Amino acid sequence: MKQYEVRDLSLAPSGHNKIQWVKDNMPLLRGLEEEFLETKPFEGVKISLSVHLEAKTAYLCKVLASGGAEMSVTGSNVLSTQDDVAAALVEDGLKVFAYHGATQEEYDRHIEMCLEHKPNIIIDDGGDLVGCLHEKRPDLMTEVWGGCEETTTGVIRLKAMEREGILRFPMVAVNDADCKHLFDNRYGTGQSVWDSIMRNTNLIIAAKTVVVVGYGWCSRGIAMRAASLGAQVIVTEINPVKAIEARMDGFAVMTMEKAAPLGDIFVSATGCCKTITTDHMMTMKDGAILTNAGHFNCEIDMDALEAFAVSKKERRNNIMGYELPNGKSVNVIAEGRLVNIAAADGHPAEIMDMSFAVQAMSAKYIKENYKNLGNKVIDVSSEIDDIVARKKLAAWGIEIDSLTAEQEDYLNSWQV
Repeated sequence: MKQYEVRDLSLAPSGHNKIQWVKDNMPLLRGLEEEFLETKPFEGVKISLSVHLEAKTAYLCKVLASGGAEMSVTGSNVLSTQDDVAAALVEDGLKVFAYHGATQEEYDRHIEMCLEHKPNIIIDDGGDLVGCLHEKRPDLMTEVWGGCEETTTGVIRLKAMEREGILRFPMVAVNDADCKHLFDNRYGTGQSVWDSIMRNTNLIIAAKTVVVVGYGWCSRGIAMRAASLGAQVIVTEINPVKAIEARMDGFAVMTMEKAAPLGDIFVSATGCCKTITTDHMMTMKDGAILTNAGHFNCEIDMDALEAFAVSKKERRNNIMGYELPNGKSVNVIAEGRLVNIAAADGHPAEIMDMSFAVQAMSAKYIKENYKNLGNKVIDVSSEIDDIVARKKLAAWGIEIDSLTAEQEDYLNSWQV
């Protein structure tokens, strides 16, 4: 079995510097690393991980390895792997199979290579490890106890598998933990999406019209940050309750058909396919900027655009311009892939500190409880959420109140 397949091992020093930087800014994971070094909760446990392979993910891998885990690591997007970080993990003794700019075939091969040591625990981001095990390599599933899923799209896939009765081990919906989606999805995505768009376009956001497709937790953050940068924000939705929420949050709400001619910048974050089609593009302003903040690159209908466009030309690094049959053009960032990670550094370290603390503790929960969980999607325990939140407050030096005995009795009684 190969121990690694990365682009260039000589890049490792740069990767180590990146990992050290995020470690310095991730106090929750540092605390878990100290605990795991002493208690070794993953001694003899094999973990396969597929998450966007940049510095914050690398530090999570090192924290799990500090607890005794035998780590096998790959990326979850062909453009989000940072080659220097991958090389640094190899130098640290982890099995790593990923490199930036992989073809789909290479990406799929790396997923399989990551699974070939027959893991006990899966840590997934988008569901590709679990999908591969169930669809292509059930022979590698024999020792799996369960796992954790990082993102909305992956949880959607897992719940579909559970409904169909084909999920063969328990998976913790880490994405749905309060200490993940309330902060990572909203504040992490909100900041990192606009960081990517601004650095890649070098354009101002103020005075532009931004169309945000969907109004889930990620979209809430994207819309909030766009407004704070001075943009006029339009939200499109299919859910009437979320549409009301977007309107009450101060945003215009309309169909994509009506929004398409108005937008300067479009950001889709729905977890669904073809939210922006060539029909929409034909009515857009000349030079409209299209981006995707959902996990898979199907939210913008890139296959149709590639076939439909008269020509295409790279406008800037990470930006491809497409000339349409009507003579106008649209500009797509990062091939329509996850814009904040495929064309930037992803979520801030302090945000991922919370998310990855939930991941690490949920992996430990799987190890200790998998025999009693059943083959289904399970929630992160309220105890884990509470521990992570209290550790985060402590890292900030913040104290909060506690209930008195009298208050607890009052809240637990039906009598006034």
